[in-house]
Amino acid sequence: MKRLQYFIETQAFGVCAMLGEKLGIASSSIRLSFIYLSFLTIGSPVIIYLMLAFWINMQKSLRRERNTVWDL
Repeated sequence: MKRLQYFIETQAFGVCAMLGEKLGIASSSIRLSFIYLSFLTIGSPVIIYLMLAFWINMQKSLRRERNTVWDL
């Protein structure tokens, strides 16, 4: 159970951590707000979370594929 919790908190997309860094808010409070909003709005923040996760992964993959001038 601890391994699953560790994976989810540290490795699962990193959306809350990224938002926390950009906005200067603790990522734990962002996670709690996603959970509360999901209960109140019947899951619509989950869709937003998945879209942000897709966007972050696309940015990471584009950064990795960039070549420098010296790679020729």
